[in-house]
Amino acid sequence: MSSPAGTLGASQTTIGKSEARRVIFASSLGTVFEWYDFYLYGSLAAIIARQFFSGLNDTSAFIFALLAFAAGFAVRPFGALVFGRLGDLVGRKYTFLVTILIMGLSTFLVGVLPSYASIGVAAPVILISLRLLQGLALGGEYGGAATYVAEHSRDDNRGYATSWIQTTATGGLFLSLLVILGCRLALGTEAFEAWGWRIPFLVSALLLAISVYIRLQLNESPLFKKMKEEGKHSKAPLSEAFGQWKNLKIVILALFGATAGQAVVWYTGQFYALYFLTQTLKVDATTANLLVAAGLLIGTPFFIFFGWLSDRIGRKSVVMAGCLIAALTYFPIFKAITHYANPALETAAATSPVTVIADPAQCSFQFDPVGKKVFNSSCDIAKSALAKAGIPYANEAAPAGTVAQVRIGSTPVDAFNGKALDKAAFKEQNAAFGSALGEALTAAGYPKKADPAAVNKPMLVILLAILVIYVTMVYGPIAAWLVEMFPTRIRYSSMSLPYHIGNGWFGGFVPTIAFALVSLHGDIYYGLWYPIVIAVMTLIIGTLFVRETKGSSLHAHD
Repeated sequence: MSSPAGTLGASQTTIGKSEARRVIFASSLGTVFEWYDFYLYGSLAAIIARQFFSGLNDTSAFIFALLAFAAGFAVRPFGALVFGRLGDLVGRKYTFLVTILIMGLSTFLVGVLPSYASIGVAAPVILISLRLLQGLALGGEYGGAATYVAEHSRDDNRGYATSWIQTTATGGLFLSLLVILGCRLALGTEAFEAWGWRIPFLVSALLLAISVYIRLQLNESPLFKKMKEEGKHSKAPLSEAFGQWKNLKIVILALFGATAGQAVVWYTGQFYALYFLTQTLKVDATTANLLVAAGLLIGTPFFIFFGWLSDRIGRKSVVMAGCLIAALTYFPIFKAITHYANPALETAAATSPVTVIADPAQCSFQFDPVGKKVFNSSCDIAKSALAKAGIPYANEAAPAGTVAQVRIGSTPVDAFNGKALDKAAFKEQNAAFGSALGEALTAAGYPKKADPAAVNKPMLVILLAILVIYVTMVYGPIAAWLVEMFPTRIRYSSMSLPYHIGNGWFGGFVPTIAFALVSLHGDIYYGLWYPIVIAVMTLIIGTLFVRETKGSSLHAHD
Protein backbone atom coordinates (compact mmCIF):
# COMPACT_ATOMS: atom_id res chain seq x y z
CA MET A 1 0.00 0.00 0.00
CA SER A 2 2.69 2.48 -0.98
CA SER A 3 0.61 4.85 -3.10
CA PRO A 4 -1.94 6.50 -0.78
CA ALA A 5 -0.37 9.67 0.58
CA GLY A 6 0.17 13.28 -0.13
CA THR A 7 -1.96 16.32 -0.78
CA LEU A 8 -5.61 16.43 0.10
CA GLY A 9 -7.75 18.30 -2.40
CA ALA A 10 -7.69 21.98 -3.03
CA SER A 11 -6.89 23.00 0.53
CA GLN A 12 -3.41 21.44 0.33
CA THR A 13 -3.78 19.65 3.66
CA THR A 14 -0.95 17.12 3.70
CA ILE A 15 -0.43 13.80 5.45
CA GLY A 16 2.55 11.48 5.23
CA LYS A 17 2.68 8.07 3.62
CA SER A 18 2.84 6.26 6.96
CA GLU A 19 -0.24 8.12 8.18
CA ALA A 20 -2.11 7.27 4.98
CA ARG A 21 -1.21 3.60 5.34
CA ARG A 22 -2.35 3.62 8.96
CA VAL A 23 -5.69 5.19 8.01
CA ILE A 24 -6.31 2.59 5.31
CA PHE A 25 -5.22 -0.32 7.52
CA ALA A 26 -7.22 0.74 10.58
CA SER A 27 -10.37 1.55 8.61
CA SER A 28 -10.16 -1.63 6.55
CA LEU A 29 -9.40 -3.97 9.44
CA GLY A 30 -12.26 -2.70 11.55
CA THR A 31 -14.64 -3.01 8.62
CA VAL A 32 -13.44 -6.57 7.91
CA PHE A 33 -14.40 -7.51 11.45
CA GLU A 34 -17.79 -5.82 11.09
CA TRP A 35 -18.55 -7.70 7.86
CA TYR A 36 -17.38 -10.90 9.58
CA ASP A 37 -20.04 -10.35 12.22
CA PHE A 38 -22.71 -9.65 9.63
CA TYR A 39 -21.90 -12.59 7.38
CA LEU A 40 -21.82 -15.25 10.08
CA TYR A 41 -25.59 -15.33 10.06
CA GLY A 42 -25.84 -15.84 6.31
CA SER A 43 -23.25 -18.60 6.31
CA LEU A 44 -25.04 -20.43 9.13
CA ALA A 45 -28.63 -19.80 7.94
CA ALA A 46 -29.53 -23.51 7.72
CA ILE A 47 -28.38 -24.23 11.30
CA ILE A 48 -30.01 -21.06 12.63
CA ALA A 49 -33.28 -22.15 11.00
CA ARG A 50 -33.21 -25.35 13.07
CA GLN A 51 -32.15 -23.59 16.29
CA PHE A 52 -34.50 -20.61 16.29
CA PHE A 53 -37.37 -21.48 13.94
CA SER A 54 -37.92 -25.12 14.89
CA GLY A 55 -41.59 -24.44 15.62
CA LEU A 56 -42.15 -24.35 11.84
CA ASN A 57 -41.83 -27.03 9.17
CA ASP A 58 -38.39 -27.34 7.54
CA THR A 59 -39.22 -25.31 4.42
CA SER A 60 -40.91 -22.48 6.34
CA ALA A 61 -38.09 -22.45 8.90
CA PHE A 62 -35.49 -22.01 6.20
CA ILE A 63 -37.51 -19.26 4.49
CA PHE A 64 -37.91 -17.44 7.81
CA ALA A 65 -34.18 -17.78 8.48
CA LEU A 66 -33.50 -16.19 5.08
CA LEU A 67 -35.99 -13.44 5.88
CA ALA A 68 -34.33 -12.77 9.22
CA PHE A 69 -31.03 -12.52 7.33
CA ALA A 70 -32.66 -10.12 4.86
CA ALA A 71 -34.08 -8.06 7.75
CA GLY A 72 -30.56 -6.98 8.60
CA PHE A 73 -30.21 -5.70 5.04
CA ALA A 74 -33.64 -4.07 5.04
CA VAL A 75 -32.81 -1.67 7.90
CA ARG A 76 -29.37 -0.68 6.60
CA PRO A 77 -30.71 2.47 4.85
CA PHE A 78 -32.16 3.63 8.18
CA GLY A 79 -28.75 3.10 9.76
CA ALA A 80 -27.29 5.15 6.92
CA LEU A 81 -29.67 8.01 7.78
CA VAL A 82 -29.07 7.88 11.54
CA PHE A 83 -25.30 7.47 11.48
CA GLY A 84 -24.80 9.47 8.28
CA ARG A 85 -26.39 12.47 9.99
CA LEU A 86 -24.22 11.87 13.06
CA GLY A 87 -21.10 11.58 10.90
CA ASP A 88 -21.78 14.87 9.13
CA LEU A 89 -22.59 16.63 12.41
CA VAL A 90 -20.07 15.21 14.87
CA GLY A 91 -17.37 13.57 12.76
CA ARG A 92 -16.33 10.45 10.89
CA LYS A 93 -14.11 8.85 13.53
CA TYR A 94 -16.47 8.74 16.51
CA THR A 95 -19.44 7.68 14.42
CA PHE A 96 -17.85 4.51 13.17
CA LEU A 97 -16.59 3.75 16.68
CA VAL A 98 -20.24 3.65 17.76
CA THR A 99 -21.26 1.47 14.81
CA ILE A 100 -18.63 -1.17 15.47
CA LEU A 101 -19.59 -1.37 19.16
CA ILE A 102 -23.24 -2.01 18.26
CA MET A 103 -22.31 -4.60 15.64
CA GLY A 104 -19.86 -6.49 17.85
CA LEU A 105 -22.14 -6.66 20.88
CA SER A 106 -25.16 -7.75 18.80
CA THR A 107 -23.15 -10.56 17.23
CA PHE A 108 -21.80 -11.74 20.58
CA LEU A 109 -25.34 -11.89 21.99
CA VAL A 110 -26.46 -14.17 19.11
CA GLY A 111 -23.79 -16.59 20.34
CA VAL A 112 -25.35 -16.78 23.82
CA LEU A 113 -29.02 -16.56 22.80
CA PRO A 114 -31.09 -19.59 23.95
CA SER A 115 -32.76 -21.61 21.20
CA TYR A 116 -36.46 -22.00 20.41
CA ALA A 117 -36.47 -25.27 22.36
CA SER A 118 -35.37 -23.37 25.49
CA ILE A 119 -37.39 -20.14 25.48
CA GLY A 120 -39.94 -20.62 22.70
CA VAL A 121 -41.05 -17.77 20.46
CA ALA A 122 -38.89 -15.27 22.35
CA ALA A 123 -35.83 -16.81 20.67
CA PRO A 124 -36.66 -15.81 17.07
CA VAL A 125 -38.00 -12.43 18.25
CA ILE A 126 -34.72 -11.59 20.02
CA LEU A 127 -32.70 -12.99 17.11
CA ILE A 128 -34.46 -10.74 14.60
CA SER A 129 -34.03 -7.76 16.94
CA LEU A 130 -30.28 -8.40 17.06
CA ARG A 131 -30.22 -8.72 13.27
CA LEU A 132 -31.93 -5.33 13.02
CA LEU A 133 -29.30 -3.79 15.29
CA GLN A 134 -26.56 -5.34 13.12
CA GLY A 135 -28.14 -3.88 10.00
CA LEU A 136 -28.45 -0.42 11.56
CA ALA A 137 -24.80 -0.49 12.61
CA LEU A 138 -23.60 -1.65 9.22
CA GLY A 139 -25.67 1.11 7.62
CA GLY A 140 -23.43 3.63 9.39
CA GLU A 141 -20.14 1.77 9.18
CA TYR A 142 -19.41 1.58 5.47
CA GLY A 143 -20.09 5.23 4.64
CA GLY A 144 -17.89 6.32 7.52
CA ALA A 145 -14.97 4.12 6.56
CA ALA A 146 -15.17 4.97 2.84
CA THR A 147 -15.53 8.70 3.50
CA TYR A 148 -12.73 8.67 6.07
CA VAL A 149 -10.25 6.97 3.73
CA ALA A 150 -11.29 9.09 0.73
CA GLU A 151 -10.77 12.29 2.69
CA HIS A 152 -7.21 11.16 3.45
CA SER A 153 -6.36 10.36 -0.20
CA ARG A 154 -5.14 12.28 -3.23
CA ASP A 155 -7.46 13.17 -6.10
CA ASP A 156 -5.46 11.00 -8.52
CA ASN A 157 -5.39 7.78 -6.47
CA ARG A 158 -8.67 7.79 -4.57
CA GLY A 159 -9.91 4.70 -6.41
CA TYR A 160 -6.83 2.78 -5.31
CA ALA A 161 -6.99 4.03 -1.71
CA THR A 162 -10.70 3.30 -1.20
CA SER A 163 -10.45 -0.08 -2.95
CA TRP A 164 -8.84 -1.40 0.24
CA ILE A 165 -12.13 -0.68 2.01
CA GLN A 166 -13.86 -2.58 -0.80
CA THR A 167 -11.88 -5.72 0.02
CA THR A 168 -13.32 -5.75 3.53
CA ALA A 169 -16.71 -7.28 2.69
CA THR A 170 -15.07 -10.19 0.88
CA GLY A 171 -12.41 -10.37 3.59
CA GLY A 172 -15.11 -10.54 6.25
CA LEU A 173 -16.94 -13.28 4.39
CA PHE A 174 -13.66 -15.15 3.88
CA LEU A 175 -12.80 -14.85 7.58
CA SER A 176 -16.26 -16.05 8.63
CA LEU A 177 -16.00 -19.06 6.31
CA LEU A 178 -12.55 -19.95 7.69
CA VAL A 179 -13.67 -19.71 11.32
CA ILE A 180 -16.80 -21.77 10.60
CA LEU A 181 -14.77 -24.36 8.71
CA GLY A 182 -12.18 -24.57 11.49
CA CYS A 183 -14.88 -25.14 14.09
CA ARG A 184 -16.60 -27.78 11.91
CA LEU A 185 -13.38 -29.72 11.40
CA ALA A 186 -12.31 -29.44 15.05
CA LEU A 187 -15.67 -30.39 16.59
CA GLY A 188 -17.25 -32.61 13.94
CA THR A 189 -20.53 -31.93 12.19
CA GLU A 190 -22.81 -33.22 14.96
CA ALA A 191 -21.24 -31.18 17.77
CA PHE A 192 -20.91 -28.10 15.57
CA GLU A 193 -24.58 -28.11 14.61
CA ALA A 194 -25.66 -28.79 18.20
CA TRP A 195 -23.63 -26.07 19.96
CA GLY A 196 -20.35 -25.38 18.16
CA TRP A 197 -22.00 -22.94 15.73
CA ARG A 198 -22.03 -20.46 18.63
CA ILE A 199 -18.22 -20.21 18.77
CA PRO A 200 -17.79 -18.02 15.65
CA PHE A 201 -20.30 -15.56 17.14
CA LEU A 202 -18.49 -15.51 20.49
CA VAL A 203 -15.14 -14.89 18.77
CA SER A 204 -16.54 -11.52 17.69
CA ALA A 205 -15.88 -10.20 21.23
CA LEU A 206 -12.13 -10.51 20.64
CA LEU A 207 -12.40 -8.95 17.18
CA LEU A 208 -14.46 -6.11 18.66
CA ALA A 209 -11.78 -5.34 21.27
CA ILE A 210 -9.06 -5.23 18.59
CA SER A 211 -11.16 -3.02 16.28
CA VAL A 212 -12.06 -0.50 18.99
CA TYR A 213 -8.45 -0.25 20.16
CA ILE A 214 -7.20 0.40 16.62
CA ARG A 215 -9.85 3.00 15.83
CA LEU A 216 -9.20 4.91 19.04
CA GLN A 217 -5.71 5.64 17.69
CA LEU A 218 -7.04 7.46 14.61
CA ASN A 219 -7.42 11.21 14.12
CA GLU A 220 -10.48 12.92 12.66
CA SER A 221 -10.67 13.38 8.87
CA PRO A 222 -8.61 16.49 8.00
CA LEU A 223 -11.22 17.76 5.53
CA PHE A 224 -14.04 17.45 8.06
CA LYS A 225 -11.93 18.92 10.87
CA LYS A 226 -10.94 21.95 8.78
CA MET A 227 -14.52 22.47 7.58
CA LYS A 228 -15.87 22.32 11.13
CA GLU A 229 -13.22 24.73 12.42
CA GLU A 230 -14.31 27.18 9.71
CA GLY A 231 -17.97 26.71 10.68
CA LYS A 232 -18.90 25.40 7.22
CA HIS A 233 -20.25 21.99 8.25
CA SER A 234 -23.93 21.27 7.69
CA LYS A 235 -26.29 21.96 10.61
CA ALA A 236 -29.06 19.82 9.00
CA PRO A 237 -27.36 17.23 6.78
CA LEU A 238 -30.44 15.12 6.09
CA SER A 239 -32.66 17.97 4.94
CA GLU A 240 -29.79 19.39 2.91
CA ALA A 241 -28.92 16.02 1.34
CA PHE A 242 -32.45 14.81 0.59
CA GLY A 243 -34.62 17.93 0.81
CA GLN A 244 -32.86 19.83 -1.96
CA TRP A 245 -33.50 18.54 -5.47
CA LYS A 246 -29.95 19.23 -6.72
CA ASN A 247 -28.60 16.74 -4.16
CA LEU A 248 -31.57 14.35 -4.10
CA LYS A 249 -31.31 13.93 -7.90
CA ILE A 250 -27.72 12.74 -7.53
CA VAL A 251 -28.75 10.35 -4.72
CA ILE A 252 -31.44 8.79 -6.96
CA LEU A 253 -29.07 8.45 -9.91
CA ALA A 254 -26.38 6.97 -7.64
CA LEU A 255 -28.90 4.35 -6.49
CA PHE A 256 -30.34 3.23 -9.82
CA GLY A 257 -27.34 4.02 -12.02
CA ALA A 258 -24.58 2.64 -9.79
CA THR A 259 -25.27 0.83 -6.52
CA ALA A 260 -28.33 -1.32 -7.41
CA GLY A 261 -26.49 -3.18 -10.19
CA GLN A 262 -23.28 -3.31 -8.18
CA ALA A 263 -25.21 -4.84 -5.28
CA VAL A 264 -26.90 -7.68 -7.17
CA VAL A 265 -23.65 -8.61 -8.93
CA TRP A 266 -21.89 -8.62 -5.58
CA TYR A 267 -24.43 -10.74 -3.71
CA THR A 268 -24.92 -13.14 -6.62
CA GLY A 269 -21.18 -13.70 -6.97
CA GLN A 270 -20.60 -14.36 -3.28
CA PHE A 271 -23.72 -15.21 -1.29
CA TYR A 272 -25.99 -16.65 -3.94
CA ALA A 273 -23.16 -18.77 -5.32
CA LEU A 274 -22.69 -20.34 -1.87
CA TYR A 275 -26.45 -20.70 -1.41
CA PHE A 276 -26.76 -22.33 -4.86
CA LEU A 277 -24.00 -24.84 -4.07
CA THR A 278 -25.35 -25.87 -0.67
CA GLN A 279 -29.13 -25.48 -0.94
CA THR A 280 -29.80 -26.25 -4.62
CA LEU A 281 -26.96 -28.57 -5.60
CA LYS A 282 -26.63 -30.12 -2.11
CA VAL A 283 -22.86 -29.92 -2.01
CA ASP A 284 -21.46 -30.70 1.46
CA ALA A 285 -21.26 -27.46 3.46
CA THR A 286 -17.57 -27.85 4.29
CA THR A 287 -16.67 -28.51 0.66
CA ALA A 288 -18.80 -25.59 -0.54
CA ASN A 289 -17.22 -23.22 1.99
CA LEU A 290 -13.74 -24.30 0.92
CA LEU A 291 -14.58 -23.83 -2.76
CA VAL A 292 -16.02 -20.36 -2.19
CA ALA A 293 -13.08 -19.43 0.04
CA ALA A 294 -10.66 -20.50 -2.71
CA GLY A 295 -12.57 -18.41 -5.26
CA LEU A 296 -12.47 -15.42 -2.90
CA LEU A 297 -8.75 -15.87 -2.31
CA ILE A 298 -8.06 -15.81 -6.05
CA GLY A 299 -10.41 -12.95 -6.81
CA THR A 300 -9.83 -10.55 -3.89
CA PRO A 301 -6.64 -8.86 -5.25
CA PHE A 302 -8.72 -7.68 -8.21
CA PHE A 303 -10.53 -5.23 -5.90
CA ILE A 304 -7.27 -3.32 -5.69
CA PHE A 305 -6.59 -3.73 -9.41
CA PHE A 306 -9.96 -2.38 -10.51
CA GLY A 307 -9.78 0.44 -7.94
CA TRP A 308 -6.40 1.38 -9.41
CA LEU A 309 -7.74 0.98 -12.96
CA SER A 310 -10.62 3.35 -12.17
CA ASP A 311 -8.02 6.03 -11.39
CA ARG A 312 -6.74 5.58 -14.95
CA ILE A 313 -9.81 4.99 -17.14
CA GLY A 314 -12.68 6.08 -14.89
CA ARG A 315 -15.02 4.62 -12.23
CA LYS A 316 -18.04 4.50 -14.48
CA SER A 317 -16.54 2.45 -17.32
CA VAL A 318 -15.24 -0.25 -14.96
CA VAL A 319 -18.53 -0.62 -13.03
CA MET A 320 -20.68 -0.60 -16.18
CA ALA A 321 -18.44 -3.25 -17.80
CA GLY A 322 -18.88 -5.47 -14.74
CA CYS A 323 -22.68 -5.18 -14.89
CA LEU A 324 -22.71 -5.98 -18.62
CA ILE A 325 -20.41 -9.01 -18.46
CA ALA A 326 -22.26 -10.46 -15.45
CA ALA A 327 -25.66 -10.09 -17.13
CA LEU A 328 -24.41 -11.83 -20.27
CA THR A 329 -22.69 -14.78 -18.58
CA TYR A 330 -24.60 -15.70 -15.40
CA PHE A 331 -26.74 -18.40 -17.02
CA PRO A 332 -23.85 -20.34 -18.63
CA ILE A 333 -21.70 -20.02 -15.51
CA PHE A 334 -24.36 -21.33 -13.12
CA LYS A 335 -25.25 -24.15 -15.51
CA ALA A 336 -21.57 -25.07 -15.59
CA ILE A 337 -21.51 -25.02 -11.77
CA THR A 338 -24.34 -27.58 -11.78
CA HIS A 339 -22.49 -29.73 -14.32
CA TYR A 340 -19.29 -29.81 -12.27
CA ALA A 341 -20.86 -29.91 -8.77
CA ASN A 342 -23.78 -32.35 -9.15
CA PRO A 343 -23.78 -34.10 -12.54
CA ALA A 344 -26.25 -36.72 -11.25
CA LEU A 345 -28.87 -33.99 -10.79
CA GLU A 346 -28.27 -32.80 -14.34
CA THR A 347 -28.66 -36.36 -15.67
CA ALA A 348 -31.80 -37.11 -13.65
CA ALA A 349 -33.46 -33.90 -14.81
CA ALA A 350 -32.84 -34.92 -18.43
CA THR A 351 -33.97 -38.56 -18.09
CA SER A 352 -36.82 -38.26 -15.54
CA PRO A 353 -38.20 -34.72 -15.73
CA VAL A 354 -40.40 -33.49 -12.89
CA THR A 355 -43.71 -31.71 -13.51
CA VAL A 356 -46.01 -29.97 -11.03
CA ILE A 357 -49.64 -30.32 -12.15
CA ALA A 358 -51.68 -27.71 -10.26
CA ASP A 359 -54.42 -25.14 -10.41
CA PRO A 360 -52.50 -21.91 -11.26
CA ALA A 361 -54.78 -19.93 -8.95
CA GLN A 362 -53.35 -21.89 -6.00
CA CYS A 363 -49.72 -21.10 -6.87
CA SER A 364 -48.24 -18.07 -5.07
CA PHE A 365 -45.10 -16.04 -5.53
CA GLN A 366 -43.48 -17.15 -2.28
CA PHE A 367 -41.82 -13.90 -1.29
CA ASP A 368 -42.85 -12.36 2.01
CA PRO A 369 -40.27 -9.90 3.41
CA VAL A 370 -42.29 -9.30 6.60
CA GLY A 371 -43.10 -12.96 7.32
CA LYS A 372 -46.88 -12.63 7.61
CA LYS A 373 -48.06 -14.81 4.74
CA VAL A 374 -48.63 -18.55 4.99
CA PHE A 375 -48.04 -20.59 1.86
CA ASN A 376 -50.12 -23.70 2.53
CA SER A 377 -51.99 -24.43 -0.70
CA SER A 378 -51.23 -27.80 -2.30
CA CYS A 379 -49.39 -26.05 -5.13
CA ASP A 380 -47.22 -23.97 -2.80
CA ILE A 381 -46.43 -27.02 -0.64
CA ALA A 382 -45.33 -29.04 -3.67
CA LYS A 383 -43.29 -26.27 -5.22
CA SER A 384 -41.52 -25.17 -2.05
CA ALA A 385 -40.56 -28.79 -1.29
CA LEU A 386 -39.06 -29.23 -4.76
CA ALA A 387 -37.31 -25.84 -4.69
CA LYS A 388 -35.81 -26.55 -1.29
CA ALA A 389 -34.63 -29.94 -2.54
CA GLY A 390 -33.02 -28.28 -5.55
CA ILE A 391 -35.18 -30.19 -8.03
CA PRO A 392 -35.92 -28.49 -11.36
CA TYR A 393 -39.49 -28.93 -12.61
CA ALA A 394 -41.96 -27.85 -15.27
CA ASN A 395 -45.49 -26.57 -14.67
CA GLU A 396 -48.74 -27.94 -16.06
CA ALA A 397 -52.13 -26.33 -15.46
CA ALA A 398 -54.86 -28.43 -13.81
CA PRO A 399 -58.62 -27.74 -13.49
CA ALA A 400 -59.71 -25.27 -10.81
CA GLY A 401 -59.79 -26.74 -7.30
CA THR A 402 -57.54 -29.70 -8.17
CA VAL A 403 -55.10 -30.82 -5.48
CA ALA A 404 -51.58 -30.44 -6.86
CA GLN A 405 -49.66 -33.48 -8.03
CA VAL A 406 -45.94 -33.95 -8.64
CA ARG A 407 -45.10 -36.24 -11.56
CA ILE A 408 -41.57 -37.66 -11.58
CA GLY A 409 -41.03 -39.30 -14.94
CA SER A 410 -44.22 -41.35 -15.01
CA THR A 411 -44.61 -41.65 -11.21
CA PRO A 412 -47.27 -39.41 -9.58
CA VAL A 413 -47.06 -38.11 -6.00
CA ASP A 414 -50.11 -36.26 -4.66
CA ALA A 415 -49.60 -33.15 -2.55
CA PHE A 416 -52.20 -32.01 0.00
CA ASN A 417 -54.15 -28.89 0.82
CA GLY A 418 -52.93 -27.51 4.14
CA LYS A 419 -55.30 -24.57 4.45
CA ALA A 420 -57.89 -26.31 6.64
CA LEU A 421 -55.41 -28.25 8.79
CA ASP A 422 -54.28 -27.42 12.30
CA LYS A 423 -50.56 -27.29 13.08
CA ALA A 424 -50.24 -30.93 14.17
CA ALA A 425 -52.20 -32.33 11.22
CA PHE A 426 -50.27 -30.15 8.78
CA LYS A 427 -46.96 -31.36 10.19
CA GLU A 428 -48.06 -34.99 9.93
CA GLN A 429 -49.31 -34.71 6.33
CA ASN A 430 -46.30 -32.67 5.28
CA ALA A 431 -43.96 -35.35 6.65
CA ALA A 432 -45.86 -38.06 4.76
CA PHE A 433 -45.78 -36.04 1.54
CA GLY A 434 -42.07 -35.31 1.96
CA SER A 435 -41.32 -38.99 2.50
CA ALA A 436 -43.30 -40.11 -0.56
CA LEU A 437 -41.75 -37.39 -2.69
CA GLY A 438 -38.25 -38.27 -1.52
CA GLU A 439 -38.68 -41.95 -2.29
CA ALA A 440 -39.98 -41.23 -5.79
CA LEU A 441 -37.15 -38.81 -6.51
CA THR A 442 -34.54 -41.29 -5.30
CA ALA A 443 -36.03 -44.04 -7.44
CA ALA A 444 -35.82 -41.73 -10.48
CA GLY A 445 -32.12 -41.09 -9.87
CA TYR A 446 -32.30 -37.69 -8.20
CA PRO A 447 -29.49 -37.52 -5.62
CA LYS A 448 -30.24 -36.39 -2.08
CA LYS A 449 -26.76 -34.90 -1.94
CA ALA A 450 -24.00 -34.20 -4.40
CA ASP A 451 -21.59 -37.15 -4.68
CA PRO A 452 -18.26 -35.91 -3.24
CA ALA A 453 -16.36 -38.10 -5.72
CA ALA A 454 -18.14 -36.45 -8.64
CA VAL A 455 -17.49 -32.85 -7.55
CA ASN A 456 -14.95 -31.32 -9.93
CA LYS A 457 -13.24 -28.96 -7.47
CA PRO A 458 -10.68 -27.28 -9.80
CA MET A 459 -13.36 -26.30 -12.33
CA LEU A 460 -15.67 -25.04 -9.60
CA VAL A 461 -12.90 -22.89 -8.10
CA ILE A 462 -12.29 -21.35 -11.53
CA LEU A 463 -16.00 -20.61 -12.02
CA LEU A 464 -16.40 -19.17 -8.52
CA ALA A 465 -13.26 -17.04 -8.98
CA ILE A 466 -14.76 -15.63 -12.20
CA LEU A 467 -17.91 -14.66 -10.28
CA VAL A 468 -15.75 -12.97 -7.63
CA ILE A 469 -13.85 -11.06 -10.33
CA TYR A 470 -17.19 -9.70 -11.57
CA VAL A 471 -17.78 -8.58 -7.98
CA THR A 472 -14.42 -6.79 -7.90
CA MET A 473 -15.19 -4.95 -11.14
CA VAL A 474 -18.39 -3.40 -9.82
CA TYR A 475 -17.35 -3.02 -6.19
CA GLY A 476 -13.70 -1.97 -6.37
CA PRO A 477 -14.36 1.55 -7.74
CA ILE A 478 -17.80 2.20 -6.18
CA ALA A 479 -16.63 3.90 -2.96
CA ALA A 480 -14.51 6.47 -4.79
CA TRP A 481 -17.32 7.06 -7.30
CA LEU A 482 -19.93 7.68 -4.59
CA VAL A 483 -17.67 9.83 -2.41
CA GLU A 484 -16.78 12.07 -5.36
CA MET A 485 -20.44 12.70 -6.23
CA PHE A 486 -21.21 14.69 -3.05
CA PRO A 487 -19.87 17.73 -1.13
CA THR A 488 -17.91 17.28 2.11
CA ARG A 489 -20.57 18.90 4.32
CA ILE A 490 -23.17 16.18 3.51
CA ARG A 491 -20.96 13.45 2.07
CA TYR A 492 -21.43 10.83 4.82
CA SER A 493 -25.24 11.07 4.68
CA SER A 494 -25.55 11.42 0.91
CA MET A 495 -23.34 8.53 -0.18
CA SER A 496 -24.47 6.16 2.59
CA LEU A 497 -28.17 6.12 1.69
CA PRO A 498 -27.96 5.04 -1.98
CA TYR A 499 -25.21 2.58 -1.10
CA HIS A 500 -27.28 0.89 1.58
CA ILE A 501 -30.59 0.94 -0.27
CA GLY A 502 -28.76 -0.62 -3.22
CA ASN A 503 -26.89 -3.19 -1.18
CA GLY A 504 -29.38 -3.66 1.64
CA TRP A 505 -32.54 -3.94 -0.47
CA PHE A 506 -31.59 -4.75 -4.04
CA GLY A 507 -28.62 -6.94 -3.02
CA GLY A 508 -29.69 -8.31 0.35
CA PHE A 509 -32.88 -9.84 -1.03
CA VAL A 510 -31.11 -11.76 -3.83
CA PRO A 511 -31.32 -15.20 -2.08
CA THR A 512 -34.93 -14.71 -0.94
CA ILE A 513 -36.25 -13.38 -4.24
CA ALA A 514 -34.29 -15.98 -6.22
CA PHE A 515 -35.77 -18.77 -4.07
CA ALA A 516 -39.27 -17.37 -4.62
CA LEU A 517 -38.70 -17.16 -8.40
CA VAL A 518 -37.41 -20.72 -8.54
CA SER A 519 -40.38 -21.95 -6.47
CA LEU A 520 -42.80 -20.21 -8.83
CA HIS A 521 -41.25 -21.25 -12.13
CA GLY A 522 -39.42 -24.50 -11.38
CA ASP A 523 -36.22 -23.74 -13.28
CA ILE A 524 -33.34 -23.78 -10.76
CA TYR A 525 -31.66 -20.98 -12.75
CA TYR A 526 -34.76 -18.79 -12.97
CA GLY A 527 -33.73 -16.82 -9.88
CA LEU A 528 -30.82 -15.39 -11.89
CA TRP A 529 -33.27 -13.20 -13.81
CA TYR A 530 -33.52 -10.93 -10.79
CA PRO A 531 -29.84 -9.87 -10.68
CA ILE A 532 -29.64 -9.81 -14.47
CA VAL A 533 -32.59 -7.40 -14.86
CA ILE A 534 -31.28 -5.10 -12.10
CA ALA A 535 -27.74 -5.14 -13.55
CA VAL A 536 -29.08 -4.20 -17.00
CA MET A 537 -31.18 -1.41 -15.48
CA THR A 538 -28.08 0.04 -13.81
CA LEU A 539 -26.08 -0.36 -17.01
CA ILE A 540 -28.61 1.72 -18.97
CA ILE A 541 -29.20 4.43 -16.34
CA GLY A 542 -25.56 4.66 -15.33
CA THR A 543 -24.33 4.92 -18.92
CA LEU A 544 -26.86 7.59 -19.88
CA PHE A 545 -27.26 9.73 -16.77
CA VAL A 546 -24.48 9.29 -14.17
CA ARG A 547 -21.35 11.40 -14.62
CA GLU A 548 -17.75 10.25 -14.44
CA THR A 549 -15.91 11.61 -11.37
CA LYS A 550 -12.33 10.36 -11.84
CA GLY A 551 -9.76 12.89 -10.72
CA SER A 552 -12.28 15.35 -9.27
CA SER A 553 -11.45 17.27 -6.09
CA LEU A 554 -13.43 16.54 -2.95
CA HIS A 555 -13.85 20.30 -2.70
CA ALA A 556 -15.47 20.48 -6.15
CA HIS A 557 -18.98 21.05 -4.73
CA ASP A 558 -18.08 22.86 -1.49
